[in-house]
Amino acid sequence: MCYSAMVEQRHKEWLRYQAQIAEQAFESLFERRLTDGRIRIAKALELNYAEPRTPSEIRTRAHIDAWRARAMGEHEAALFASRQRLADAERRLRTKQTKKALEDRRIASSKVEWHRRKLAELARTVPEPEDARIFPFWYAPVAIMEHGRLTVRPMRYHCRPHDKPASLDKRFGGLYNARRDSLEGFWGNLFGRRHGVAIFTSFFENVALHDFEHRALRPGEKPRNLVLHFDPQPAMPMLVACLWDVWRRPGAPELHSFATITDEPPPEVAATGHERCIIPLKEANLEAWLTPAGRDRRALHALLDDRERPYYAHAIAA
Repeated sequence: MCYSAMVEQRHKEWLRYQAQIAEQAFESLFERRLTDGRIRIAKALELNYAEPRTPSEIRTRAHIDAWRARAMGEHEAALFASRQRLADAERRLRTKQTKKALEDRRIASSKVEWHRRKLAELARTVPEPEDARIFPFWYAPVAIMEHGRLTVRPMRYHCRPHDKPASLDKRFGGLYNARRDSLEGFWGNLFGRRHGVAIFTSFFENVALHDFEHRALRPGEKPRNLVLHFDPQPAMPMLVACLWDVWRRPGAPELHSFATITDEPPPEVAATGHERCIIPLKEANLEAWLTPAGRDRRALHALLDDRERPYYAHAIAA
């Protein structure tokens, strides 16, 4: 399960594929974030609007600035409150050491550092690699074929099919990945109809420590989790095969969402104890994948088989 990934967020990188950017869709997403705290967007996506040119880009930049100013205000207020709580706990400890005062000091110290980091992150203007990382329920650019033109739209990384209720999000937390062996089952209404592509540069997986070490759990040992970071070698932008859908209900905002298709892993990924892997398409197959209508299912599976096969080096993520 590709639970997290480094995603190419720069609009200009899609221009080499002659893609158009759905400016209104991005503008609407940033505007909705002002009132919907559930919308998560990577900092790298915001950087597309550092130097706005079109009217839509100027409005989008204004939404980003407004959101950032509000977020900084919230963190500054929370930082002030946490510092007060820390000072109160330290004052009590100077008089008498109690379990409650020690716990208050620990919690307040942790919150002070957390809000400081958040404020520094909001104020930072120099890009860092981590800015491009997404997690389930975050938004990222996804390319689809729209009215005969390759179009890049923002979509949530957790697919909610159009014929499912909103409660599906909580009931099935793993719908950011579509298993290939379920394409004819659960995903049957999207496979062969709504295909997309996202550009991943690397990805992260959760692996049990004992699986990573190729051993059984010891008596009394509880499973422990490792996060592994997989990088394609040589480094390359991966055109990752996706399914997507648009969900509409009266009184609710329209939701575009996607899931990456995962398959059996290559040997070097399987050797780490992980059982799934994304599918990087060959660029020559991009148009065929994005125009599935009328194509035989076997031909679509052949596109998934005729994939890029880089070697995935791995490291334990910090």
